[in-house]
This record gives sequence, C-alpha cells and structure tokens, in this order.
Amino acid sequence: MNKKIFNNFHVSPEIERAVSDMGFTSATPIQEQSIPLISEGVDIIGKSQTGTGKTAAFLIPVIDKIDENAPKRLEILILCPTRELAMQAADEARKLTRYKSGIKTVAVYGGEPITRQLMALKRGVNIVIGTPGRIMDHMKRRTLKLDHLKTIILDEADEMLSMGFVDDIETILKSAPEDVQTVLFSATMPKAIMDLTKKYQTNPQLIEIDRKQITVNAIEQVYYMFPMARKDDGLCTLLKYYRPKLSLVFCNTKKKVEEIYKLLTSQSINCDRLHGDMKQSQRTEVMGRYKTGKLSVLVATDVAARGIDVENIDMVFNYDLPQNDEYYVHRIGRTGRAGKSGMAINLVSGRRQLSDLMQIAKKTKSNIEKKEIPSGEEMYKRENEVCIEKMKGAIEHKSKDAYMHIVDELEKEGYSQKDIALTALSLLFGRREQHSSSSSPRGEVASIAISIGREQGIAPNFIVGAICERCDLRGSDIGKIEIYDHKTVVQVPQRSLEHVLEAMVGCKINGIPTQTNVYQGGGEKRPSSGNSRASFSGGPAVRRKRRVIKKD
Repeated sequence: MNKKIFNNFHVSPEIERAVSDMGFTSATPIQEQSIPLISEGVDIIGKSQTGTGKTAAFLIPVIDKIDENAPKRLEILILCPTRELAMQAADEARKLTRYKSGIKTVAVYGGEPITRQLMALKRGVNIVIGTPGRIMDHMKRRTLKLDHLKTIILDEADEMLSMGFVDDIETILKSAPEDVQTVLFSATMPKAIMDLTKKYQTNPQLIEIDRKQITVNAIEQVYYMFPMARKDDGLCTLLKYYRPKLSLVFCNTKKKVEEIYKLLTSQSINCDRLHGDMKQSQRTEVMGRYKTGKLSVLVATDVAARGIDVENIDMVFNYDLPQNDEYYVHRIGRTGRAGKSGMAINLVSGRRQLSDLMQIAKKTKSNIEKKEIPSGEEMYKRENEVCIEKMKGAIEHKSKDAYMHIVDELEKEGYSQKDIALTALSLLFGRREQHSSSSSPRGEVASIAISIGREQGIAPNFIVGAICERCDLRGSDIGKIEIYDHKTVVQVPQRSLEHVLEAMVGCKINGIPTQTNVYQGGGEKRPSSGNSRASFSGGPAVRRKRRVIKKD
C-alpha cells in the first residue's frame, strides 16, 4: 500500500510500513486527534469506546519516541483492566514495532506463572503492558522500576476503577517520575476519573469522540418482547432463525452467563462463555476458538468482553439490558466494524425493561425498532433456506461418486430419484412435518378457562408465560387466546389437557392467584364486533369485552 496513512503526523517510515501490513486504510478520529498531542508529550484525557482505534492511537506515538539505540529500560507503561486486553494491546505493539530493531514489549498479568515474566523483564524491556495487580506485584519485587518512565497510559480507566484497582493505580502513579506524561482513555467520565486527572495530570487536553462516530450507522438495532419465563426460548429461537456466523450474547452476571451457556449447549448451539471466574488458560483457549470461527456464539459479561477485539461479529444480543447507555454503546460497537453491517438485538420482558430500553435509545439517539417474534411458518421457511444452502454447497464442492452405486442399486429396485433424494434429505436433516400457517396447535385442541382477565390488567404474554412455565409446552403449542373482563379462555392440545389442569393448580399470574378449569362455553357475552388480533407484547389492554389471539 503506497498511501501514507499517518504521514501528516510525522511518524517514522517503520511505523508506516507496519500499519500498512496491518491493513489500515485511514486514520480514525481518535487517532487523528491523539497522535499529534501524545507525540508532543501532552497529557490527554480521551473519551472513547473500544473499537475506535484508540490502542493504535496511543501506541504509535509512544513507540516512535523510544530511542532504539538506548539501553533497554522501561519507558512506556500501559495499564489495562483485564488480561485479555493486556494481551491484545501487547500483540498490537509487537506488530507496530515489527520493523523497529531494539524495542522490546512484555505483557504482565495474573493467571500466568510469574517466573516467565521475571525472565523477560530481567532481559530488559522498553514497553510493559499489564494489569494493575500484577504490575504492583513486580514493583514490590523490584523487578519493575519506574525510574526512567516517560509515559504512563491508563486504558479503559473507568473499568479499572469499577473493578477496585483505584488504590493500585494511585500507588503506581505516585511512584512514577514527576514529569511523566499521563494519558488516560475511558468510555465514561465518572467523578473518580476526574479526581485522578486533577491529581496526576498537568493541563490535560480533552479528546471526546462523538457517540455518533462510535455507533456506526450500519448497525441495525431492534428489540423483541418476550414474557420473562420465555426469554430463554426466545434467545434460542432468534439464534436459530438468524443463524449468525459469529455472535456475542451479553449477560449482566457471571451466574447468568453460565446458565445461558448451559441452555445453548443443550440446544446443540455451538457456543462457549467468558467471565471473570474462569482460569486464564480457559479464557485464552475460548478466545482462540472464537477468533478463528470455531465458535459461533460467545456468552459474556461486560467486564470479560473488554478484551474482545474481533472484526467479523455479525450480531450482538443483549439478553440482559445493559446498566446504562454507555455500556449499550460499548456492547453494540462490537458489531458493524470496519464499515461492515451489523445487528444489535435486545431481548425485553415487561414494561419496565421496555421503558429502560427507550431511555437508552433516547440518550444514544438510536432508532431501536420493534420486531415480531418469528412465526412457525417463518421458522419453517428459514429452515428450508438453510437446508437448500447446505445442499447447494454439498452439490458444488463434494464428491458424490462414493454413493453412486447406492443410487444405482435403489433405482434397479424401482425407487425413483425423487424418492431417494427426499429420503436422503430426511436422514441428513431429520424428519420434519410441513408447517401450516393456518393451523392452531397440531391435532385436536381443548379450551381451558383461567379466572383472570382484563380487569386484573392481564395481557396475552402473561398467560403464555404462565402456561409454558408450569407445563411441558412451547409457545407454539398454545392456540387462540380470548381475554374477557374476568376470565381468559385458551386453546391447548387435547392430549395435554389433563396435564395442564393439574399443573395450573395454585398458579399465580401477575401475582394474582387463579383457578383453571375446562371451558364449557357461555358466561360473559361476546361482542358482536368480532375478533381482534392482539400484539404479543405485554402492552396495556384495550377496553373491550374481550381480546382474541390466534397463534400460528
């Protein structure tokens, strides 16, 4: 590549050659603003999320300031919140120093034998990248000295503070020379960050990248409404419907990450998880499989995901809504990178979560569109498309000669090629019954009456959630739902009637005790205006005599 991407910043030819090898096509906004200031030795505060190119923004100028002919001694110290982020930054530093002789980078973090790090530090290094805890450990051992330090960089500073590293960070900053350049990058700017800048920075320059530059327009943002009891099934349905090659599922707790990982694994979805309680060797192995495409789904917490820097993530799923709008921007920024399209899918249960999501949309100026849950017909159509694509690939790329004698033998016995093909498909993909868009639950149906209705503020999703949670039924097994003022009539499979009646004994719906019986008809008068199709969203009820739902 002949174009000099960073020529305006007067970076060395070696750096230009390295960034060309790395596939850079243009400088990002954070790089354009940061590189000149860091090169001049100015203290800066950079407000920017992961995925904006900030790692190169601080590495390029500090690497160029190192004298390759000087003795190897620590000049650049970079603090990161997680092991993954430290490893990622160290890897990028090595790529950028590829054509510079005499510059040595070492990553130090917990979860790895310290002896290996001790040997590397003893041989002499110019750049150390690590987590605060392990940096402190080396300082106490006197294997890491800050006497010649020129620049200290705090990457993801807000996350380090939220993880409890504030004391370690202050100790490290106090131990650095008084004239050290301090560079701080953070996705958010809480009071604790501002306190650090006042104490340890000199006339810092603020660089703030507009959120619009972070939330790429190519990211399609949508949400689906599910009853709380059906959220797990909803996630599985969406993953099977969209079938992303590479996706990321966010949960707010480590416990939930484990639960969703077990759920998806039980559904034969190719996935793994990432959270803070895992050993470093496990986390490294998982990330290696994810980056190489051997995993299609990764379930993670926000903290663990800080170390994920993968370009080709198709979709981000927010199983749990993030705690604030900054986390939302950070999450969805994992997809739609480098000008590629991406999709962010939010799973929402109840009015409160919907209200929280709308607040996030307002603060981030995002258009988050509501989508309807894929119907049985849509799922069936999607399965057909997948089967056809797999068959096309097999026909075009795989040898079929090995099976020709089987086809010849079956034809001799009178079987047609069409029958042979249909049987082969059923063996390959499993036996499937064709979906009928006009059908209710397959087979005979029965109607039950539940003693709760519109006067108690009930909505269809509450009914479906309660029945599916207590009974061994799926949402697609439930047929027409009619909501009256004081009762709700629901169609269920005839074969499951006794089980449903037994399972619903003592059931509370929306906190209200209910009784369930076989529906005999009659009771409240039906309006002559006929049936109205209600949305499956848990929204406020319309003041009518009843509401009717027909499920595909």
